[in-house]
Amino acid sequence: MRSTEDFEEFARARIPHLYRTAWLLTGDRHHAEDLVQDTLANLLRTWHKIDNPEAYARTALVRTYISQRRRKSWSERPTADLPETAERPGDPELRMALQSALAELAPLDRAVLVLRFFEDRSVEQVALDLGKNASAITTRTARALGRLRAVLGDGATQLTAL
Repeated sequence: MRSTEDFEEFARARIPHLYRTAWLLTGDRHHAEDLVQDTLANLLRTWHKIDNPEAYARTALVRTYISQRRRKSWSERPTADLPETAERPGDPELRMALQSALAELAPLDRAVLVLRFFEDRSVEQVALDLGKNASAITTRTARALGRLRAVLGDGATQLTAL
């Protein structure tokens, strides 16, 4: 049986990875932080029953994201001025274009692309995480990539720089 200390150690080790995935899914720092927090809270509730906490956390993160996107409150955005942000390596214009293009996709399409290409998971892993069959993931991936390429245009070839 796992202890609370085991959970804390797991959480400290996995938060950066979960946050990165959450940010790619949500496109927003605050939503990503909330998503990771919700995921870890769900994980803690069932910590003693879980066989593979890493897989459970990934699956819970994506499913929580999809569930949150269905809520009406998801589209609410603050209107105050944005605070200054630290300089990030890479091309900020490309990053913003990718973020904007991903935001135009349906939540499930966005989740599929993030898991497949930014998390480098196989079709089978993504299908298992999302509770879909592999052929549905393959079809969704192709269609979502087509939409993403249409939005990004020539910038799509530079995505490997991110």
